[in-house]
Amino acid sequence: MEGADLSRLSEDLLNDNPGKAPKVALIGAGAMGGALLKGWIDKRAIDAAASAVFEPDPSAALQATARDAAIMLNPPISPRFDAVVLAVKPQSLSDAGPYAPMAQNAVVISVLAGRSIASVSSVLGTTRIIRAMPNLPSMVGAGAAGLYAPPAVSGDDRRIARTLMEAVGEAVFVDSEAAIDAVTAISGSGPAYFFLLSEALEEAALALGLPAESAAALARQTLVGAGAVIAADDRNAAALRKAVTSPGGTTEAALKVLDSEDKIVRKLIKDAAAAAFRRAQELTG
Repeated sequence: MEGADLSRLSEDLLNDNPGKAPKVALIGAGAMGGALLKGWIDKRAIDAAASAVFEPDPSAALQATARDAAIMLNPPISPRFDAVVLAVKPQSLSDAGPYAPMAQNAVVISVLAGRSIASVSSVLGTTRIIRAMPNLPSMVGAGAAGLYAPPAVSGDDRRIARTLMEAVGEAVFVDSEAAIDAVTAISGSGPAYFFLLSEALEEAALALGLPAESAAALARQTLVGAGAVIAADDRNAAALRKAVTSPGGTTEAALKVLDSEDKIVRKLIKDAAAAAFRRAQELTG
């Protein structure tokens, strides 16, 4: 094996990439598109020199990112890519028609909230589409994405989609497109539930007499630290909760309120997720 071949093989192994990095066209580089692009560059998940970003009004930061990573910015549209990631605003889907030629030989990965595979297909003229729902923590490489691929989509296309989503966090495939609405209700809206808990914990600290600055710092870091523990520990959430709850101690006293016989907190979370799920169903078109 030649030295160049060994180098490429080593790079693939280091990147946990079972094949050649895909050539990707990113359409739309707003908050989510930009987060995906950063993750791909950082993880070397794409063939940067053969990839492109399409953004009608690129910011100075995006121009610098493209220049530094040697990624093409707004090149002529052509069917040269392995994957087309559609990250425009959902209400702008109808404006994506001019990009249809790029979908001729590529898998389309749509991250548009509330836009079905059928609606994307009607604009781009292909059925080779995977729907993905990443969430806000993708911006810091800690996202959770749910993906749905119709049965006709190949294993290679699924692998590309998984690779691109795992560059910014975890990715799981669901069994039906309808399940994407459940993903939206849990991981899509979930960060807001987490932020609300942080607010409530901070308010509780203030009520107990802690200064505002200390209350905010303790509430924030407590949740950040607990999140790090559940990410690093093999035990599930129930086991971790039990591990930090001493019989007759302060945590047990608090949990008797939070997780009392009526299970009100668990019921509220289920009801909130159900409301988000219903709204996602209403918005999907």
